[in-house]
Amino acid sequence: MKCIIIGLGTYGKVLAVEFTEYGHEVIGADNDASRVERVKDSCAAVFQIDACDELALSVLPLKKVDVVIVAIGRNLGASVRVVALLKKLGVKHIYARANDYVHRNILQAFDIDRVLIPEERAAHDLVRQMELGVKTSLFRVDGKYCVFMFSIPESFVGQQVNDLHLYDEFGLKIIAVKQAGKTINGIGIAYNEAAVTQVVEGGLVLQADDELVCYGKESDFRKFCRML
Repeated sequence: MKCIIIGLGTYGKVLAVEFTEYGHEVIGADNDASRVERVKDSCAAVFQIDACDELALSVLPLKKVDVVIVAIGRNLGASVRVVALLKKLGVKHIYARANDYVHRNILQAFDIDRVLIPEERAAHDLVRQMELGVKTSLFRVDGKYCVFMFSIPESFVGQQVNDLHLYDEFGLKIIAVKQAGKTINGIGIAYNEAAVTQVVEGGLVLQADDELVCYGKESDFRKFCRML
């Protein structure tokens, strides 16, 4: 995949580095020389331009990439103007970061592919982690249903999967268990590696450091967290 990231602050920088590490071709753009400098080794190309200027923006290969991500967050005016210019220049696939709900609603009016609110996601993750007491990951399927992966709480250690009654009591279906275990590499050295058990047997005994993957409503997951 080829992408352009406009705005290389903390959020844009992380996107650039992560996309590059996954083998994607990233082109970065920012009007701040220091931000351009710090990502130059993580991008295929990087431009110091004022993306709010249509002529400067048109220097970027906008029609030759799969997606343009507007990672500008705090400056609502700049974010909206850049998205408007990208639409005017005929860019087909646009993602844009929003700083709050007002920002999000304005961006949605442009009918772009996706509006990103990273602060909201981070806040939700923190609340879930503090509520459950363990690290939790979430993949949202729609407005109600999600896939959750979380490290099992201490009270689950030693219990069998069918003793948890997560579906009967909370409507949460266990779809996989990620278990830590020892693996021997090619030269005979043992190391820890997690393995996913996709067919979950009811009598499977949970061990410390295991992780459960469940599917259900986020509201039911919250009820489950409160009961722990």
